[in-house]
Amino acid sequence: MGLPHHSFSLIAGLLLLSVSVCFSKLTCEEGHSGPTYESMQAVFDLKPFRPAVNLSNPTIANISFTLYAVLGVNEKTQILSTFLWLRLYWHNEFLIWDPEECDGATRISLPVKHLWSPDIIVYEFVDDDVSQACPYVYVNHTGHIRWDRMLRLVSACNLEIFSFPFDVQNCTFTFGSYMHTIRDVRVSPALTFKEMSGNSKRYLEASGEWELVDILGETSILQFGIDEWDIITFWVVIKRRPVLYVVNLLIPSSFLMLIDILSFYLPPHSVDRASFKMTLILGYTVFLLIMNDLLPSTANGTPIIGIYFSVCLALMVISLLETVIITNVLHHSSMKYQEVPNWVRVVVLKHIANLICYRWPDDVQPPSVKPQNKTVDSSNDSSGPWIIEPAGQAPTEQPTSNPPTHSGASISAMPELSQICQYLGDLRAHLTSLQKESELQDQWCHVGYVLDFLLFRIYLLLITFYALVIISMWCVWISQS
Repeated sequence: MGLPHHSFSLIAGLLLLSVSVCFSKLTCEEGHSGPTYESMQAVFDLKPFRPAVNLSNPTIANISFTLYAVLGVNEKTQILSTFLWLRLYWHNEFLIWDPEECDGATRISLPVKHLWSPDIIVYEFVDDDVSQACPYVYVNHTGHIRWDRMLRLVSACNLEIFSFPFDVQNCTFTFGSYMHTIRDVRVSPALTFKEMSGNSKRYLEASGEWELVDILGETSILQFGIDEWDIITFWVVIKRRPVLYVVNLLIPSSFLMLIDILSFYLPPHSVDRASFKMTLILGYTVFLLIMNDLLPSTANGTPIIGIYFSVCLALMVISLLETVIITNVLHHSSMKYQEVPNWVRVVVLKHIANLICYRWPDDVQPPSVKPQNKTVDSSNDSSGPWIIEPAGQAPTEQPTSNPPTHSGASISAMPELSQICQYLGDLRAHLTSLQKESELQDQWCHVGYVLDFLLFRIYLLLITFYALVIISMWCVWISQS
């Protein structure tokens, strides 16, 4: 029974490996600055085998990278796109020659596809590498190989956007062999993590809204079942530049909130403050719709700036409701509301006014010391009805209570006099009603002004407290990051 074809290939490879063990150095010809083609071809034929004379010794792969660009951050899909300059070092024990025999050649370049290379991957890789491939490697006369390659890395990253736009992201790059365990391939950093961070900060380009804070790392062992893999974990810490979002989001929103606060200084009895506030709310809603594309969206949570905008909109609605209440108080009808209730006088016009230090107009006294106005003087009721004279005219004589009855002309004028007296009485009653209605309107106006002053102070306290909470949360988050 014959052996399969792949068995013959395996046996041939083992024979070639034994030959390479016997002849560990490449041969050179006179006049050629490098190993011969025949000796190199023998090494190329050993590509399927790990380049170690003693297979019990693992091949050590040294890794370093330079972060050249941060291409983008997708908060919704939790993906970070970066561009790296990756450099790999390993030792090929079959590629050794004597520089003195090879005309002083100490380094040559060879196609990487003809040599064995470690299967180093990034465990967080989630997309195909579309970067330009580098087909060659440098080989030193001692057998050390250096492979420089460009890597467009699309990796998964747990993005925290709560403190947006002052967020700091910490993404992980885990380098290790995909197939070879710790007995075959070991990995270690080619440079210190501080040197990698310094090089990345020096060459970082096209970073856009992100800047590199630091690169940290450590080596560890990944265990899965009975097998173990040697890995290097890099933590790439990047920070967002918040100027774009502060200028386009926070400052316009703060201006709209400032206008809403200043709208309380509009006189509520003569200006339709409610229409102004409704227009302001409409403008703020349009602003949020336009700027919605700048806000990150993720299923993990809502950024604090989204809460900030929602609360600002809610405060504007509360401000509108306050204006509606004050407008209703200021437009009380004297026929519907005859008198200001006594508890309203005590609570609003006395205690609340004193509490908020309400300043009464110069021509108005507080209700507690204001004397009761009397429209009609009871001591003069017997003298007849009031007659209001125009300015600049002499006062009209009051009619006597006992008109003469002996004159015929006076008797004939009695119906006309009674009509005049009735007209004057009606005029007096109408003026009294107007005066009473004016007094009631003034009282309700003062109630509205005091409530407006009180609610405005409460509104200012809410906004101040809310601003301090938002600023402190951002500051704490930035200091912790």
